[in-house]
Amino acid sequence: MKNLLYLLLLCIFFLQPVMAQDKKAIVEEVNEDDLGNVTDEFQEHFFEALKQKAIENYEKAIIALEACLDLEPNNAVVYFELGKNYRELEDFEMALDSYKKALELDRREDILVELFHTYRSTGDFELAIESVRELMEFNPDYKEDLANLYMLNEEYEEALKVLDELDEEEGVNDYRTIMRRQIYARTGNTEAQIENLEEGIAQDPENEQNYLNLIYIYSEQGNEEEAFQTAMELLETNPGSRLVHLALYKFYLDRNKPDAAVNSMKIVFESEEIDPESKFKVLNDFLLFVKDNPGYEQELLEVSQNLIEWEDAPKLYEQLGKFYLKNDKKEEALRFFEKGIAQNPDNFELIKNTLLIQIEAGQNEKARDLSQEAMEIFPAQPFFYLLQGVALNNLEEYAEAEEILTFGLDYLIDNTRQEIDFYNQLAIANSGLGNDEKATRYKQKAEELLKELE
Repeated sequence: MKNLLYLLLLCIFFLQPVMAQDKKAIVEEVNEDDLGNVTDEFQEHFFEALKQKAIENYEKAIIALEACLDLEPNNAVVYFELGKNYRELEDFEMALDSYKKALELDRREDILVELFHTYRSTGDFELAIESVRELMEFNPDYKEDLANLYMLNEEYEEALKVLDELDEEEGVNDYRTIMRRQIYARTGNTEAQIENLEEGIAQDPENEQNYLNLIYIYSEQGNEEEAFQTAMELLETNPGSRLVHLALYKFYLDRNKPDAAVNSMKIVFESEEIDPESKFKVLNDFLLFVKDNPGYEQELLEVSQNLIEWEDAPKLYEQLGKFYLKNDKKEEALRFFEKGIAQNPDNFELIKNTLLIQIEAGQNEKARDLSQEAMEIFPAQPFFYLLQGVALNNLEEYAEAEEILTFGLDYLIDNTRQEIDFYNQLAIANSGLGNDEKATRYKQKAEELLKELE
């Protein structure tokens, strides 16, 4: 009987797949050891509670859990499950009561997490803050949640203090930057904020976060000269600063100092302190700059290659590929697109762009194989059937081309231009097979549709 609960949990996974799909029934894994030495009757009630919760019968789940408590009145896992069911019913008072009892019996991180989320749902930010402070003893990553709660509780100075600490410990990221902007927008007292930051710089010139915050505020006010001077002051005080170059490169571009701007961009790309999203934004500005200043294209290519090694991000490959594609440099575009697909094989746009270039470049074997993979991921997308048909025709595999093109036509809806392409490719396939009559018929269909478009 020891493994009864385990066997019952397996049953709910393997015997009720339809219920799981229709009701999003997720039976959570429960460590049997956490239940303690319990009876078979307890296990049966507990399993029933899990089953009822999985099909969203929360009231019945609660009844089964209460039966568990009659047998084992001090079981933390039961109280924890009770809390989850009450929360689903939006009975937050009972949910909190259950979580607190569970926590008294077993001080666990997952219980504190549920307690924190419930306090936040009810708008009790003071108690949510207390819960997060306890969670930070388990994992310091909850510190970002603490900053967010301070902001929600309108304790803006405390929130900014925590954000500054996190930026110093981990480097800046987009989420904290957005939070900081929300705080500045809510307070609306930018003059006081500027004064506070200037005092902070005077007292501690080595603290670069004060400079960065001041640069942001000046920029938001449209005071670009003050923002630039603050950035230069930071660079003079801290020549090794990397973060300042997130602002400097834009200032240099605005001042028509391209060499200095490119140098700042390179520093941003090389920095481990700066998150990938920020680097992507800088890269996008670099791409726009190179479009108007093609003389810097080689430097862009070198930087891009280095950035790929440092970040290895599919989004980066796609961004670079699109840039080269727009500039009609398809060989370079294809190289980046193919790297991107290797990392992100279900990106529709990435696959489409890659296939089009592969076919144009005569890489029909690659296009055939990639379009086959794409059809497995997107089985109802006629575009990929069309491109595989094109690749197969180019490889003179006409029978396979006719089969896949005919199949793909069934998925085509209200796209005359693509229908014309299908018929033209079917004409080529049938001509290659010696079916001249069918080839002529498909060609005539294509011509008729083309006249309708005109």
